[in-house]
Amino acid sequence: MADISLSSLRLIASACLCGALVGCASVTLPPPTASGDTVQKLRASNIGSASTGKFSLAPGKPASMDTSLGGLRGSSVSAPNGSYALYLRDVLATELKAAGLYDEKSAVVIDGQLTDSQVDAAISTGTGRLAARFMVSRAGKQVFDKELSVSAEWKSSFVGAVAIPAAINQYSSLYKSLVAKLLDDADFRMAVAK
Repeated sequence: MADISLSSLRLIASACLCGALVGCASVTLPPPTASGDTVQKLRASNIGSASTGKFSLAPGKPASMDTSLGGLRGSSVSAPNGSYALYLRDVLATELKAAGLYDEKSAVVIDGQLTDSQVDAAISTGTGRLAARFMVSRAGKQVFDKELSVSAEWKSSFVGAVAIPAAINQYSSLYKSLVAKLLDDADFRMAVAK
């Protein structure tokens, strides 16, 4: 009987330790990489070269939205440069550069404001959402202004060690999805056409 109690105690202690370790995990989003599909679409399009300008948190949004992310069962994820808005800019710039369409001296400048950023590694179903307002100016004149959003839903595990990495992966992929949505937007394409 004493052996069973001791074994049970060890199992409970191990589970608590694992739970504590998972709850304290801090992860940084991976550096942006270009998407083959997006690059092919860009190369086949009539889009001219552009540069990225100011990317920041939208006015009136809590400052924490740009630097921290709830919904990960006590774990945290951060952007490589400390700002999700700047990470969005970097994802966009990466896609444009890979397609040969990024030019820092271009008269076409794309700015952005992060308007929503959330993830929930809930038991059963995980969810995530990312939104931003994009503005394009050509030679200083604004020619595009639109808010776009993307969301995801996936099967989530009861086990934090499985659910949290899955949620972080789903959340980070929202950046590519949002940039792809912008680059596919008909009004955006008109605004940045050659």
